[in-house]
Amino acid sequence: MGIRIEDLTVTFKNNVMAVNHANLEIPKGIFGLLGENGAGKTTLMRVLTTVLTPDSGTVTLDGMLYSEGNYEKLRKKIGYLPQEIDLYPSLTVQECLEYMGDLSGISKERCKKRIGYYLEKTGLWEHRRKRMKQLSGGMKRRAGLIQALLNEPEFLIVDEPTTGLDPEERIRIRNLLVDFSEGRTVLFSTHVVEDLTATCNQLAVMKKGKFLYSGSRRELLKQAEGHVWICKAEDETVARELENRYHVSSKQYAGDGLQMKLISEARPQMECSPCEATLEDAYIYIANKES
Repeated sequence: MGIRIEDLTVTFKNNVMAVNHANLEIPKGIFGLLGENGAGKTTLMRVLTTVLTPDSGTVTLDGMLYSEGNYEKLRKKIGYLPQEIDLYPSLTVQECLEYMGDLSGISKERCKKRIGYYLEKTGLWEHRRKRMKQLSGGMKRRAGLIQALLNEPEFLIVDEPTTGLDPEERIRIRNLLVDFSEGRTVLFSTHVVEDLTATCNQLAVMKKGKFLYSGSRRELLKQAEGHVWICKAEDETVARELENRYHVSSKQYAGDGLQMKLISEARPQMECSPCEATLEDAYIYIANKES
């Protein structure tokens, strides 16, 4: 069944609606969540992890209602990798993960087996005896992901899981999430569009507490058809003028000028040609359609 969110609202003390009467269905598999900083993604994830109680609306996980009486049961079904994580700096990676597994009620034998498996999968095996405070930012992200996976949750929520990772590590983590998502629900929140291109077919775009789009990646690309254009700017001055008039998804030097990709509802008033939209182009188009 996945996750169902209905008329969800979260308001903070300054009367800003972080989540504004949002409706969303998150099916089994990997579901992408795209949005700029301040879009409401983190607030939504705090609700989905039972950390934050909404002002109104309902959330269900496989038919189980998010309510105070169900929170303990729900937490056993959920794994979470937050954007900021600081796991017991004085413990080694192995010790830290074993302790986290113990807190989750996993038997020691099963826990050690899972830790070994995920250390190999994330490329952290050779670093398992290092203290957490000795790890790079990317290594800490990978260790954080392992702790979220240890209880083999039915619903895994990951917030910017590839931050600080090099290209090879990013691919490894994406592949791990794809494998893990079989028969489960994974909410993959990120601003790195490339990560979603490589992992999911279903996604939502969030802005100012609302969902501007929810559905298939193919349909999102279809909506951007006819709104992406390639043009050439003679120099940086012309390029800056175009950036002030249009949303620009790419800019690169080409011969004696700059080749730019413009996102525009109508054909730009200059020499240009239409081009196929990427997921990043489609995201920029949807996110700025009404602005």
